Amino acid sequence: MTTLYEIQNAKILIVDDQEANVKLLEHILSSSGYTTVTSTMDSRQVFDLYRQYRYDLIILDLNMPYLDGFGVMESLKSIEKEGYLPVLVITAEPEKKLRALEIGARDFVSKPFDHIEVLTRIRNMLEVRLLHKKLHSYNDILEQLVQQRTADLRNSYREAIFTLTNAAEHKDEDTGLHIQRIGFYCQELAELLGMGSKFCDEIYYASPMHDIGKMAIPDHILLKPCGLTPEEWDIMKTHTSLGAEILADKKSPYLQMGAEIALNHHECWNGSGYPNKLKGEAIPLPARIMTICDVYDALRSRRPYKPAFDHERAMNIIIKGDGRTQPDHFDPLILNIFTQHQESFREIYQNNIDHH
Repeated sequence: MTTLYEIQNAKILIVDDQEANVKLLEHILSSSGYTTVTSTMDSRQVFDLYRQYRYDLIILDLNMPYLDGFGVMESLKSIEKEGYLPVLVITAEPEKKLRALEIGARDFVSKPFDHIEVLTRIRNMLEVRLLHKKLHSYNDILEQLVQQRTADLRNSYREAIFTLTNAAEHKDEDTGLHIQRIGFYCQELAELLGMGSKFCDEIYYASPMHDIGKMAIPDHILLKPCGLTPEEWDIMKTHTSLGAEILADKKSPYLQMGAEIALNHHECWNGSGYPNKLKGEAIPLPARIMTICDVYDALRSRRPYKPAFDHERAMNIIIKGDGRTQPDHFDPLILNIFTQHQESFREIYQNNIDHH
């Protein structure tokens, strides 16, 4: 609903090269209670005036020197991207009315003026215009609320993720820094691969959940200082499917990607991985990114069965292989990018280790 106060305080611009017409319209409007009426007799000024003041209504003569009313309306379309021109055309030539409406005018008034007709058409146009602006404003507010709600949900998802991943610290004292580094590695590699900001954000929070299934692996297997028996290794490998089950069927995009990574981060490009022996691009991209980051960090880190390796030795194993790890385990494109930018990953490791 638009009030009389809003209508009478609407911003109106009169554009006519005839001073008599301008003064007549100003008199009609002011005597009817309109308070914010301005005018110009130079049509070339309309574009800049409208861009500055965003009038609620422009009363526009069609026949003017330099730039006629049609030219004025065409110029205003570059400002009003939605195509709504609040223009009331005044003309003494009936054949021009249809053309004016086709270009974007909302209504027209014939010369000579009939006072009642002028005021009625102006009021009707202002009611529609002000309601249109209110609707646009409400849509902006609604969009802001949706964005805020989305941000709140995203923060809730992230809190849940940190709760899940931090719980893993109780299983292994090295896990906390490992999961922190993994997020940085995967985000960096995703950016180097040219992935969009949404993907990079999601993999940063999803990748630390890759080993969440290890929480269900018995400590005597998980923390065993020497090699596992075949039976123990079979149990250890179930952490992939267990992790996917923990994270499955969730609406959060972080948990969805987390489940995808948890299930597939031990799959190998050459098909020799587990649990499903996927090969090549059948392995989801987030898991292919995760695989090389996880191997690099595992090589750099102390484990119950091995000491920490320096960067050079870790990269040598990734590039040349050592029997356990082979270069054809990795997506060739990802391996190439990782190798080219290896200093970035060395730096991430150095910045996220326990120096004490």
